[in-house]
Amino acid sequence: MYRELITFEVAGQIFALDIMAIREIRAWTPVTPMPRVPSYVAGVVNLRGTVLPVIDLAARLGWTPTEATPRHAIIVCQVNGQSQGLIVDSVSDIVALDTDNLQPPPTAGQEDVAPFLEGLSAIEERMVMVLDLQALSASEDRAIAA
Repeated sequence: MYRELITFEVAGQIFALDIMAIREIRAWTPVTPMPRVPSYVAGVVNLRGTVLPVIDLAARLGWTPTEATPRHAIIVCQVNGQSQGLIVDSVSDIVALDTDNLQPPPTAGQEDVAPFLEGLSAIEERMVMVLDLQALSASEDRAIAA
């Protein structure tokens, strides 16, 4: 079975999300910071009259926070009935992935070293990490509601 994914770059790495979870891709819009939220929550933006929480994906993955510029993009996703934005460096392409080629994320004994990954796959000679939006958003629900 094949799945369609959108690929994008964060901190020099290629990631992908299932196209069915993506509502739109927006050009960079400055965010309004919010008090008392985790460091990976960049803030909120106005999306046609709706307040949209925006997550700095690099910071959420444990990397250096993004210093956003007009070249960055915000991918608007739907997770558990709630929209949220993800700051990415750039959006690349739509690809079809054979699910048989999706390998599980690595583990170290009982510890999951990549808790936000659904799996990995080589696409066009590059390793692509497919994100698990449910896992990525698991602890965000309380933070965004603050």
